[in-house]
Amino acid sequence: METEKVLCYVAMAVAGLVCLIFLLDAALGVLGRASIVLDILFIIGAAFVLWQGIETARELR
Repeated sequence: METEKVLCYVAMAVAGLVCLIFLLDAALGVLGRASIVLDILFIIGAAFVLWQGIETARELR
C-alpha cells in the first residue's frame, strides 16, 4: 500500500473512534452534562475528518 492510503485509512479510523467515544459520552453522560458542548464539537470535528477521509480515499483509487 502507498503511504498516502495508509495515512488516509488511519486518519479515518481515529476519527471514527473519536466520534464513537464522544457519541457514547453524550448519550450516557459519563463525564457529566457540563461537557455536552464539547461532545458535540468533537463529534462535528470527527465527522468532518471522517468525511474528508472518505473523499480522499475516493480520489486515491
